[in-house]
Amino acid sequence: MSTTNDSHPGDRLQQRYGGPSRTSRLFAVVVGGLIVIALLAWVVWAIAGSANPAVSSQEVSKDEHGPHQAWITYQIKYGDTPVHATCTVRAVAADGEEVGRTSFHPSLSAKPQDTFKVTFRTTRLADSIEWLGCTAPGQVHPH
Repeated sequence: MSTTNDSHPGDRLQQRYGGPSRTSRLFAVVVGGLIVIALLAWVVWAIAGSANPAVSSQEVSKDEHGPHQAWITYQIKYGDTPVHATCTVRAVAADGEEVGRTSFHPSLSAKPQDTFKVTFRTTRLADSIEWLGCTAPGQVHPH
């Protein structure tokens, strides 16, 4: 048996159970828009924060290391002006355990082509030395 109802199934459901009010639709659109704006603002903030760091650094070479000492050569590059940065390096033993770590403040007179050497103590022989990078005030991640 068939009926000759020309209405769409969605229309019948809306007639039977009612649909969302105009206010609730407007509320959903406004909340969705605010979420999108917040996400876009966060992306812009994240990109702007790492686009031109106040300080960046790189490891030049991992020099020899002894049973209770390690050293590394590095370069540092400041952004517009030199800032009081904090750089960190660590030594790791063959079993993966950290056996030494030091943080230090590089020279404010560093030129991009200058290399510097930092020496630090370890609790035992280090298998590798890891340059963790430098951060300046306001920088979240090392560069």
